[in-house]
Amino acid sequence: MTTFDSLLADITPSGEGREITNPATGDVVGRAPIHTVDDLDAAVTAAHAAQPSWAALGHEKRNELLLAAADAIDASAEALAQLLTREQGKPLNGPNARFEVGGASGWLRAAASTPLDPETVIDDGDSHAVLHYRPIGVVGAIGPWNWPMMISVWQFGPALRMGNTVVVKPSEFTPLSVLALVSVINTVLPEGVLQVVTGDREVGARLSSHPDIDKVMFTGSTATGKAIIRSSADTVKRLTLELGGNDAGIVLPDVDPAAIAQDLFWGAFINTGQTCAAMKRLYVHDSIYDAVVDELAAVAASMPMGVGTDENNVLGPLQNKPQFDIVSRLVEEARASGARVVMGGNPDADQPGYFYPTTLVADIDNDNPLVQEEQFGPALPIIRYSDVDEALAMANGLDVGLGASVWSGDRDAAREVAAQVEAGTVWINSHGGVHPMIPFGGVKQSGYGLEFGVEGLKALGVPQVING
Repeated sequence: MTTFDSLLADITPSGEGREITNPATGDVVGRAPIHTVDDLDAAVTAAHAAQPSWAALGHEKRNELLLAAADAIDASAEALAQLLTREQGKPLNGPNARFEVGGASGWLRAAASTPLDPETVIDDGDSHAVLHYRPIGVVGAIGPWNWPMMISVWQFGPALRMGNTVVVKPSEFTPLSVLALVSVINTVLPEGVLQVVTGDREVGARLSSHPDIDKVMFTGSTATGKAIIRSSADTVKRLTLELGGNDAGIVLPDVDPAAIAQDLFWGAFINTGQTCAAMKRLYVHDSIYDAVVDELAAVAASMPMGVGTDENNVLGPLQNKPQFDIVSRLVEEARASGARVVMGGNPDADQPGYFYPTTLVADIDNDNPLVQEEQFGPALPIIRYSDVDEALAMANGLDVGLGASVWSGDRDAAREVAAQVEAGTVWINSHGGVHPMIPFGGVKQSGYGLEFGVEGLKALGVPQVING
């Protein structure tokens, strides 16, 4: 049985590397290797060499190995969750560390089990054409710090399934979680097929411009996504980019505020608000505005926040100091503008860790920075509106469009509103839920390309038509 200590020992050089600290306590979790551009080049060379034999195994054998890798994750699940809690900060329970590790194995199984058969596009007696998807080659996967294990699997799972090899670069804030996940998976996979290189922005820049990387998958900020687009241009790499969100929720006047309050809460505050597709601005009709604020505040007050290894907590700290500072700044700017801080907004300076209390901000203008900028933390602005057209104009007024939601007692009415929202996914009476078979991706400056399901597999292949 894998233990936390044995897992950590497998991935951390003794007495060497960069210290990684627990964002809840400041304690040292472990040390991450400091890789260089030369290390990245060596990993790409190994992946390039391993790719033909991996592709030659065929879908059936690759899928068998990926399912075995998912079993290996499950066998080490508690140790992985303990490491994730300490490094990322998210609690063990609730939709957090144990949930994420389970999602990692579940999504890997989905990637392995989703069929993608050749498609006969025409067969009329005169013409016969079949569409196939061949491996791309070597995929570079650049992951974030908010869901480091699960999002890494979203990237490398379908890539491996389609016959590619993968070089992963995790966030500098959460390298240990990804190193451990890949270490567990590599007890099953052939050598060179899946590798991790930790490092700074120089390493990431080299990955996105490397001539032997054939596709880059990136989840993170819009600014970094634009830099990847520029650096990948000379080699015309394929890209899948899942970028910033600032998702809007629209509450129509016919709902029962008490009935939706808990789902509203988790739509906004899952992973303590540190989720690309979390609800980050909430538009509520004036007729039920005060009731929604009150019900949401009651739910928020019942959710314990604290150190992730405490089994009672469901909310944790912000993962890093820069993110803590962003949330603090935006809330203080909102307070100074005259917005009403319903709860929260008062972090304890004497408490260790980057804890920012669950914060609701009401009676705030739509042009306030807390609304216009993606706060990526536990602070939700709640904006009044008088008619649906006004709400739609505000919701669609930003240059991002990852997800959104519409809340109503009438699903048909909600779908009519949803069809007018500019976002890659619009949920009805929920927010942020993803499924391994439902395509997911953004519009506008929230990126391009689809992940999950058959469309996600196609995005990790090169289409080839055999005509004749």
